[in-house]
Amino acid sequence: MSTIDEVKARIDIVDLATEAGVKLRKSGSSYSGFCPFHDNKRTPAFVVWPATGTWKCFGQCNEGGDIFRFVMKKEGWDFKEALRNLAERAGVELQEYTPQQEAQREVYDTLRALLEEAVLYYRNHLLQNLDVLDYLHEKRGLTDATIETFGLGYAPRGWDTALKHFTERGYSEQDLIDCGLLTVREDDDKIYDRFRHRLMIPIRDERGRMAGFGARALEDEQMPKYLNSPQTAIFDKGRLLYGLDRARKPIRVADQVVIVEGYLDVIAPHQAGFENVVSPMGTALTEDQLRLLKRFSRKIVLALDPDAAGQKAILRGLDAARSAMDREGELRFDARGLLRNEARLQADLRVASLPDELDPDEIIARDPEEWARLIEAAKPIVTHVMETLAEGQDLQDPKVKSSIAAQVTPLIEDLPNPVERDTYRQQLARFLKVDERSLIGGQAQGPRVRRPRRRPDAEPQKVEVQVLKTVSPSYRTEIHSEPPRPSVAGGRFAATHK
Repeated sequence: MSTIDEVKARIDIVDLATEAGVKLRKSGSSYSGFCPFHDNKRTPAFVVWPATGTWKCFGQCNEGGDIFRFVMKKEGWDFKEALRNLAERAGVELQEYTPQQEAQREVYDTLRALLEEAVLYYRNHLLQNLDVLDYLHEKRGLTDATIETFGLGYAPRGWDTALKHFTERGYSEQDLIDCGLLTVREDDDKIYDRFRHRLMIPIRDERGRMAGFGARALEDEQMPKYLNSPQTAIFDKGRLLYGLDRARKPIRVADQVVIVEGYLDVIAPHQAGFENVVSPMGTALTEDQLRLLKRFSRKIVLALDPDAAGQKAILRGLDAARSAMDREGELRFDARGLLRNEARLQADLRVASLPDELDPDEIIARDPEEWARLIEAAKPIVTHVMETLAEGQDLQDPKVKSSIAAQVTPLIEDLPNPVERDTYRQQLARFLKVDERSLIGGQAQGPRVRRPRRRPDAEPQKVEVQVLKTVSPSYRTEIHSEPPRPSVAGGRFAATHK
């Protein structure tokens, strides 16, 4: 990705225009408002498309462009100044464009062209393998049209089949290594095919350019179940989302994106007409991936199976050492990280748990409307964590209540929005049937005031009191006095001593 593309990916044109004083109103997949570049305030002729990062004035000035053109016109900057300022805002380090970088771009184009040829290579092998085709038809319920649309293929069993095929067509071993099709064994430097006897799934970036492959095991004993391309110059699993190239428009139309765990979990919903579905490459959603999705919609639903969204996964996600749990191909539920990114990106993240240990394709095959209901019923992250931790627990047990509160309260306190914090505290208190003040410790009831303690060996004070004249003069009363009690600010009663 070039520096300019990186800056564009990190900055939302809607946020940029809003901060410049443009009041935008959402209308379908775009936003409209009054143009900041001329005085006509009668017609909202200024339109912004967040998916493409572009804007256009259909009124007096009749201009448009991307984020760079917007700030150039707004601030009077040239392109170099606009790039410098927007790169600083996006946290992108600028480097001088050199002939070496131009050569690097040519290398990227070569690698993508090689991967496009690999798509055809694996597809031809799939068409010759009836067992794998039957698996896709019978087991996964995919049609021939879907298989072709998503470019599915098959990597044969041989250790050097791809190596021989592509070197015979003029590609070097280094090219094949650079694009992730070959692997070099560390102990003896032997080169062999990375993908063998696997279902091959082409992975493209949001612009539809080839980046790598995801490969699914076809036998139970094959490990790992999913094997991705390695990190390469054009494959960065922390920035890619499978299916986004096809889901962009449906996401804008639905104003919602659904994230599932596996590649085939994306394909089946698309085939059934639920096309706003994508999947991450690794074990947890990254801020880069969420920022990319935010360009199309702020409403993000995680449709996770019970294992990924269940109690053990949540406890791992709440663990400070959760990074040690990474395993390729599994979507890890990191509640704290998701909440942090949700607040930073001003997104709306929710969780929809899939029932009965079923995959999306199985749910959709059983009842497509059930899938729609599950997504509609998605819950905020804090609510999901709260209810999942309580599942199967005795909520009448004080220890259980204390344990759940101890795990959920830190998530609530991390939220930067005070209204959300108060709302979730109230919700947790009602859920556990406890006083809300107990969830924030003794601070809710004010500071404790300690009375001065009398030393055991101290002599009590004696106070002589004059008696009325009607009482016998020989009668005297001794009163043991206590130290005065201090006034407690904010308490129910306040004692005042004169």
